[in-house]
Amino acid sequence: MSSVVLIGLTGGIGSGKSAVCREFERLGVPIVDADIVSREVVEPGSDGLRAVVEFFGDEILDSQGMLDRARLRQLIFDDEEKRVTLESILHPKIRDRIREQLDAIETPYSIMCVPLLVEKHGYENIDRILVVDCPVEIQILRVMKRDNLTRERVGSIMRTQATREQRLRLADDIVENASGIESLRKPVQILHDKYTTIAQQLKSEPQANAKHRDRSPKQPVSRG
Repeated sequence: MSSVVLIGLTGGIGSGKSAVCREFERLGVPIVDADIVSREVVEPGSDGLRAVVEFFGDEILDSQGMLDRARLRQLIFDDEEKRVTLESILHPKIRDRIREQLDAIETPYSIMCVPLLVEKHGYENIDRILVVDCPVEIQILRVMKRDNLTRERVGSIMRTQATREQRLRLADDIVENASGIESLRKPVQILHDKYTTIAQQLKSEPQANAKHRDRSPKQPVSRG
């Protein structure tokens, strides 16, 4: 895997992870997005899609032969065995694709966006954890509007995720995203400067280890 400093960006549904990633991209930071990779490995004609169809049947394909993700979510939402099987099919392919992307990065640091970073304990190779945070009520309202879901449905999704407190407990850095996109520009710039400095220090002092983290709650970079 690449030796660049790797920042794991995470947050609950509706917290604004994509908006924060776009701000880092604007500064020239490469983003590896686990959600995007998870879609790539089940594109039409892929080994991933063939394996999923073999287990779940053609009913999880739409009229264009693409994976019907909404239908698949329905099938696994209340069926633990099917969910575990799906993960066993796709997770190795996702990890391999992510590793390929990370190995190609040459910038001092990069961002890996992983929505379930806390839930899946996927931070062993992460140098720092950046949590995008906002009040729960704002999360709910955003997702209701974005995905046209009921409050009850959004609540059921959130109950499958880590709590706000669990994420914040693991955070090295926090961006509050309770306001508009413009409010993200300054805190992201501050973090960009911070991560660039950390990467430069590690390059000049290889014995330094960014993974020695204090897991006490951190103060947000921005109060939205």
